[in-house]
Amino acid sequence: MKAKTQLNQRNLANLPDSVKRPTYDRSGLTAGIIHIGVGGFHRSHEAYYTDELLETSGSTAWGICGVGLREADGKIAEVLKSQDYLYTLIVKHPDGSIETRVIGSIIDFMLGCNDPEGVIDRMAAPTTKIVSLTITEGGYNFDPATGLFDFKNLDVKHDLKHPDQPKTVFGFLAAALRKRRADGLPPFTIQSCDNIEHNGDMTRNMLLAFTQKADPDLATWIEDEVGFPNAMVDRITPVTTPLDVKSLEEDFGVKDEWPVTCEPFCQWVIEDKFSDERPQWETVGAQFVENVTPYETMKLRLLNAGHSVLGLLGSIHGHTTINECIADPLFETYLRRFMDVEASPVLDPVEGIDLEKYKASLIERFGNPAIKDSLARICLESSAKIPKFIIPTVRENIARKGSTEFAALVLAAWCYYSDKGTDKDGHKLEIVDAMKSELHLAAARTVKDKLAFLKVRAVFGDLVENKSFAAEYAGMVDELYTYPDIARQMQALLFGRE
Repeated sequence: MKAKTQLNQRNLANLPDSVKRPTYDRSGLTAGIIHIGVGGFHRSHEAYYTDELLETSGSTAWGICGVGLREADGKIAEVLKSQDYLYTLIVKHPDGSIETRVIGSIIDFMLGCNDPEGVIDRMAAPTTKIVSLTITEGGYNFDPATGLFDFKNLDVKHDLKHPDQPKTVFGFLAAALRKRRADGLPPFTIQSCDNIEHNGDMTRNMLLAFTQKADPDLATWIEDEVGFPNAMVDRITPVTTPLDVKSLEEDFGVKDEWPVTCEPFCQWVIEDKFSDERPQWETVGAQFVENVTPYETMKLRLLNAGHSVLGLLGSIHGHTTINECIADPLFETYLRRFMDVEASPVLDPVEGIDLEKYKASLIERFGNPAIKDSLARICLESSAKIPKFIIPTVRENIARKGSTEFAALVLAAWCYYSDKGTDKDGHKLEIVDAMKSELHLAAARTVKDKLAFLKVRAVFGDLVENKSFAAEYAGMVDELYTYPDIARQMQALLFGRE
């Protein structure tokens, strides 16, 4: 067993040679980026790209100050502070090889719930050029059925009454931009790094809706001056497990309380629409384009939708990880058929992308046995994901009279998943969703009304009013509840009845 070295700035020189570590002077960095939502994905993606940039460019202007807005962010704040904001990125290759590197781009962390004024001041500082976000689909506070900002949210109501003590991301952004405008400073860019189609436009629309009610003059300034670049982000980053922490200690001799694991593939496509200066991320692999829409649509409708297809079908079948699903020929074939028959026909061409090779690469990435991305994580907050990843494909296929049956079975599986909360063998499933109770109540009425789940308008909108699709879905729900074996129905869709 290797000697264990506690990860911190002082001990960097003592780490084994097999662990790459920052060679730039972190003490001279300025936090030009404030990032809200420092989870695993941010640390494997934006912080990774920025670490690469700091390593190669000699720039000191692009350190990252992390921000957490919830009390639950206190744990990551505590861990990062104890490690001088360093952490280990563990890159797991399909052949079993592992790369480890210490990331040094994060140089500070603040908790908005404890010090809202301090966070606002840090965001409003002249050195801040970008405020970036990974707040998950649910963090954008929109009604999935209408796409409009949800003013019923209690924290939003609080922020409208107490603009200097905000709780929501929109309250913080508005307060910081208000202060910058008052100080005569240009605005920072607001950069979403979430898996939402047109994520920059979504951020802009939600912030404008909030500020038009909170401060109309500020809203006009934001509309005229603030950049919200759309971006497509991609790197599979499973939740860190205790085994990851233990393996890092035993195999590499690094004691890190919260490392991050990820796949080797990494992609970031960004529209070059910034309010102020920006990092030269293109020098370390990011791609700046005029219009990111085709790239993000392709990724959301294939990779993210593919995750949800496997997550929901696999969960009620009894699989537990994405790679386990891909190792099952039935699930691999079903996913590829969904991609080929339903998702691909409604995608626009993407410059520089061979769609067939891209889909094959997704199957390979999903099957990486070293990643073991849990289906429980994939299914988190499905009510925020399904309306963005799968339902648009359904609607476009309805309009073009294309196939919808593969997606319909996924929605039927989601109904069963929400109703029973178990797999086909009765093993309990961990369901985490802001709409869990509403979805369960609707799904529980399925025995009496086969369309009850599809009538949840906050998720499905008016989809139930399409008689052909509703009938297709109802037939699948009926069979699934009669024979709770999802593999049986998958087999029938792929190969017909025997």
